[in-house]
Amino acid sequence: MSSKGVTRRQFLGRSLAATAAFTIVPRHVLGGPGYTPPSDILTHAVIGVGSMGSGHVGMVLGDKQAKLLAVCDVDAKRLEKAVERGGKDCKGYRDFREVLDRGDIDIAHIATPPHWHAPISIAAADAGCDVYCEKPMTRTIAEGQHVIDAIQRNGRVFRLNTWFRLGSNLYGLGIPAKPLKKLVSSGLLGWPLTVRVSSATGFNWKIKMWSGRPNLKPEPAPEHLDYDFWLGPAPVKPYHPHRTHGSFRGYWDYDGGGLADMGQHYLDPVQYILGKDDTSPVAIEAVAQWPQHPDAVGLWNRVEMTYADGCRLILESGEWGEKKTEGEPYLEGPKGKVFRGFVTDPPELKDAVDGLPDPEPMISDFKVSVLTRQKFGLNEVNGNRSNMLVHLANVAIRTGRKLRFDPVAQRFIGDEEANRLADQPMRAPWHL
Repeated sequence: MSSKGVTRRQFLGRSLAATAAFTIVPRHVLGGPGYTPPSDILTHAVIGVGSMGSGHVGMVLGDKQAKLLAVCDVDAKRLEKAVERGGKDCKGYRDFREVLDRGDIDIAHIATPPHWHAPISIAAADAGCDVYCEKPMTRTIAEGQHVIDAIQRNGRVFRLNTWFRLGSNLYGLGIPAKPLKKLVSSGLLGWPLTVRVSSATGFNWKIKMWSGRPNLKPEPAPEHLDYDFWLGPAPVKPYHPHRTHGSFRGYWDYDGGGLADMGQHYLDPVQYILGKDDTSPVAIEAVAQWPQHPDAVGLWNRVEMTYADGCRLILESGEWGEKKTEGEPYLEGPKGKVFRGFVTDPPELKDAVDGLPDPEPMISDFKVSVLTRQKFGLNEVNGNRSNMLVHLANVAIRTGRKLRFDPVAQRFIGDEEANRLADQPMRAPWHL
């Protein structure tokens, strides 16, 4: 093989042998100005090349330290477009297992619907790949621990893809999470705290956009879509185009509506700001349409989650039931409040932020995590906790009653119906 075709895995595997004898090494292997050595070229596969996956393909192709070797999708039309875009080194696959069997993929991107996130994350980690996974991390609470176990037993690095923890402006607020973290950690707001993630504080939960349709009339699946493989671990349901691709979010078998679509974007920063990366709420209560349809995701108005120390997280959709008005604080404690645009009450709270110590730094470049084997800022552990917030809220919406939750055992207390929603079986032969 020409040295120009050496991948990072091959280069690292041969490095010991290369030092055992004198060798004339090509300039591009050594690196230096204008050259990137194979040890720094990361090979990528994108599994799922729909709207989000297409973005992953573009990101890899735009990175000089990346090489796209594989794309995968059960939709032949989408796959064909991705292969054409990927270039001469990129091969297309219909089955993700064939991608992982290659043995030369450093990073597996998982941009499938969420019912596939856990099985593919686990398979990728077992195959020796680092994992770049779209949100929500998993479709159920129980799947999260299986992903953690697979990542850690294989010594892999995991990135959960959301917008906000790592410094971008919080949607609707116009400020990064960092100054809020500093303010909370200082104690200037007092304790316990209440956070409102609502239409009134600037957050769009998209619940009408991602509601499902009951009583869909079955249609034949198109020839270019392997619908059985698309379903994978999900129960068999008759095909309808609204169940697949962009609108799959409206069906419990595959996702959890607007709450699951936007939840980790909105709630992971809250978890970070409050310092709750190692725990979860102990009480959850929802106001929603009742009863919820067993298949199609429905509407909800409010979810309140309370931690053991009294901190509260209030979600309000503004799209069903009672609507709140503008002017509510996003963050509130006994000693002060923070509103949209980082307006504080009292005003001097904002002025105090610049003089407060910065929070502990985190890695925000996944390439750095992969090359140094250090955890990414939003990883399998803290990502699982923010993923749990999404599913706690949805289980409360679906059961229609106040729930008690054990953050250590990660099970609902005295409620087997809720636990069945938290730990659901997969369709054979798929399992975790």
